Parts: sequence; C-alpha cells; structure tokens
Amino acid sequence: MAIILGIDPGLNTTGYGVISDAGGSVRLIEAGIVRTRAKGSMESRLQELHSGVSEVIQAHRPDRMAIEQLFSHYERVRTAILMGHARGVICLAAAQAGMHVTSYEPTRIKKTLTGNGRAAKSQMQQAVQLQLRLRQLPEPHDVADALAIAICSLYLERGVPS
Repeated sequence: MAIILGIDPGLNTTGYGVISDAGGSVRLIEAGIVRTRAKGSMESRLQELHSGVSEVIQAHRPDRMAIEQLFSHYERVRTAILMGHARGVICLAAAQAGMHVTSYEPTRIKKTLTGNGRAAKSQMQQAVQLQLRLRQLPEPHDVADALAIAICSLYLERGVPS
C-alpha cells in the first residue's frame, strides 16, 4: 500500500492531502491546511510551515511527496519569490524525512484528473470528490488542489495516461 502526501504550497496557507493506494483503490487518509501568521516575520512563518508539514509527515509516514511545481507570471514576481521560500522549507521537511519529492505542473495535474489542462477550480474539486468518493466537495481550494496533486502522482506512477 503506497501512501502519498500531496502539497499545494503557499506561504499563508498550504494545503495537504494524504491518500493511499490500497489494492488499486484510492482512499483519503487525511487532508487539511497549514496556516502561518500573516503578521509574523518571514523567518517565523517559514518555521511554522516547516513544523506543520513535518508534523503531517511524522503522523502519516508517507512513501513520497508530490508538490505543485513553481510557476510565475511576470506581473507576480513577489508571489513567485514567496512561493519559492515556501516550497523550499516543504522540500526540506521531506528531505529530512528521507522522502522522494516529485513536482507537477498545474496544467499536468488538471489534465490528468479532468482531461483538460485549463480546468476551473470547481471542476478540480468535483474530480477530487468523485475520485475519493467524498460526500461533499473538498474545501478550501488549497485542500482540493493538494488532493488533486496526490491523485495525479498516484495515477502517473501507475502509468495512467494523461
């Protein structure tokens, strides 16, 4: 049984989703968010993020981590830099736990789950809900995105074409 931790990185809010592949069936183990204090220093926020992700790793002992690849639009350079800091401490937490990390482009994740690389957030939520047989849409979007990343990783590892 493989256990995969999906991460939707962010400095303010990082979504995470832990799934398992039990006998070819995808099962939700846990999902949630790690929040940092918006008014804290960069150093303290990165420490909070690292600690939160490390706790999730220790609690579930995933086999691997899947994370959204950093992308940037030229008008959002500051956001890209902050995301780079967040991804760095998340990847550090994985490395400290001896985990392999795989990055996926947002369009690849969307195409793998919906067949459309430009799928809307609502379509992704519905795809995750169907895949995990959830009664409700996964909320907030950070959690839905993290679960989508984990599911994408599982399918691509299995060799499911995207």
